[in-house]
Amino acid sequence: MHYKNTILRIDKVRKVYGQKTVVKDISFDVYAGEIFAIIGPNGAGKTTTIRMIMDIIKPDSGSVTILGAQMNENAKKHIGYLPEERGLYKKLPMLDTIKYLALLKGLSPGEAERRAEPILKRMGLFEHRYKKIEELSRGMGQFIQFVVTIIHNPDLIILDEPFTGLDPVNAELLKEIIFDLRNNGKAVMLATHQMANVEEIANRVLMINNGEIVLYDELTDIKDKYAIPAVSVQFTGSLQNLQGVRESKEEGENRVRLLLAEGYTSQNILDQLIAREGVVKYFAESKPSLQEIFIKVAGRKTRG
Repeated sequence: MHYKNTILRIDKVRKVYGQKTVVKDISFDVYAGEIFAIIGPNGAGKTTTIRMIMDIIKPDSGSVTILGAQMNENAKKHIGYLPEERGLYKKLPMLDTIKYLALLKGLSPGEAERRAEPILKRMGLFEHRYKKIEELSRGMGQFIQFVVTIIHNPDLIILDEPFTGLDPVNAELLKEIIFDLRNNGKAVMLATHQMANVEEIANRVLMINNGEIVLYDELTDIKDKYAIPAVSVQFTGSLQNLQGVRESKEEGENRVRLLLAEGYTSQNILDQLIAREGVVKYFAESKPSLQEIFIKVAGRKTRG
């Protein structure tokens, strides 16, 4: 995929606390019209990187530019930021909360209410708009903060662990809205350790481990690069003693993932299954998950 407009550029950014280098000279770009994911375990440096982008903390070296300009108060107007640590005024009604926080982003109360109405309706929150924050569920509170994050129509939307605490239905709704933002030309930057969510929505991925970049590429290219011969199978008969299978792993939906030995192909496995008693209900080549890739790459990096 080809991207044209660079929204965010990080160039050799480093951050040191005492004797520990938390972020080690990392560089990357985020473009308009993409979902860009930073992934890695807790403590990898994701949130520190975001805080440097937001100018909450200063890098010890390197630079952060937004739409070609150095980070300053004007540049911040182009960013919507949903922090990992949530916080709302519990005694304030939802709509008043949105109006107040939108005021800090330069919107009038009337404009804030006009912009908030369609997305509140989409989230099923409009009928609750006069309720106090403390009367709402945790998931509703997260949605309200998301509304405030995007209400000023920013070019870059940074979401730090946005799916934490959301039930599956609300998580899917949030993904749909993120897709819409991307399709409308926004740059969406997602930081999370929940790699399954990234696999569903991200265009490009940056993997960080111990403050260093271990992978940085299109998601599809990463999966192709680290693919190992494997097939996903649902078979009513026995899968025992198949030639060319070196390992099997249970998957969902009664499927089994078969890792193939060197020199064997998916066709070799399919031919054996067809020759056996049983029905092949599902058969497809299988690529490794991001979790598997990360464990492989980060583990190798850690061992040096």
